[in-house]
Amino acid sequence: MPQLTLYTNPNSRGRIIRWLLEELNVPYTVKVLEYGAEIKSAEFLALNPLGKVPVITHGDLVVTETAAICAYLADYFADKQLAPATDSPKRGTYYRWLFFAAGPMEMATTAKAYDWRIDDENVQAVGCGFYQDMLNTLETALNNGPYICGEQFTAADVYVGSHIGWGIQFKTVEERPAFTAYVQRLYAREAAMRANQLDDALLPTSA
Repeated sequence: MPQLTLYTNPNSRGRIIRWLLEELNVPYTVKVLEYGAEIKSAEFLALNPLGKVPVITHGDLVVTETAAICAYLADYFADKQLAPATDSPKRGTYYRWLFFAAGPMEMATTAKAYDWRIDDENVQAVGCGFYQDMLNTLETALNNGPYICGEQFTAADVYVGSHIGWGIQFKTVEERPAFTAYVQRLYAREAAMRANQLDDALLPTSA
């Protein structure tokens, strides 16, 4: 297998990819980048001109954007069954919620965090719609089974669950029973706990 490397920072969405890699249980190396000069170095900007993590390299291939990395890894390691089969009706559901979290959910929660105005005048032009509509849509999806695609745990759960968990923590997602139960179920997974321990160990310690 080509060398798989995760570029990350423990205070970043790189935690999502670390968790997914632990779920996949495949060999990988980690390069931790500090915010500031290191993450804006010419060497790293050659991989991602935005100067943001996570990034993975897989041999000579570079993949950026967290949802794209999730989709790529789940497909490359298809034998791990972290994505529905390409001919499964659930494949569309999987894509739907993976990119719902990357699009409307992330935009709506960011708008809430920064108190951006979304109202009747501009909602049609705003990709996320109204905040409450976004939450209601997501909650309805979680009523269809223990996971976002029903009975099968997938890479979409890693991505969606991370966003819900962080949203609850930082008060950008309402603490609804369906959301808290979903996050608790996901965070109890061995791979999730292992990934958190690995990333927490990289956090700076207070003096």
